[in-house]
Amino acid sequence: MKDSYVRRLSRIHRAVFRATRGLIGRRLVDNDMLLLTTTGRRTGRAHTVPLLYLEEGNTTVVVASYGGRDDHPAWYLNLSDKPAVEVRRAREVFRATARTADATERVLWWPRIVAAYAGYENYQKRTDRQIPIVMLERLPK
Repeated sequence: MKDSYVRRLSRIHRAVFRATRGLIGRRLVDNDMLLLTTTGRRTGRAHTVPLLYLEEGNTTVVVASYGGRDDHPAWYLNLSDKPAVEVRRAREVFRATARTADATERVLWWPRIVAAYAGYENYQKRTDRQIPIVMLERLPK
């Protein structure tokens, strides 16, 4: 899929999700979706993307797959520089700190991620980079 098409779909998904407060757009490919807002590493502007997520306790997990492209998605590069993020899930919004899963966490989470959406396994086969798993740790209110 072309990058321009992906950006267009992402923009539509984001707008519908926000307009309906998550009533439409909160599920895709049989999984829950969220909106992740990072701060642009070059521009300093907010950058929001819809992502599939998994959750355990106070940790929300997203995947920086970018459809198996050879480069990391911009949102992942942003949070690598500025790990403070905002997470919107349906009607819930919270602040979190983002970090890349360590090797032990990856071993635990990757099978769960692939079980939730098998496409991730195909994405990993398309690229030589290791697709990052991102842990979003909720901050206290």
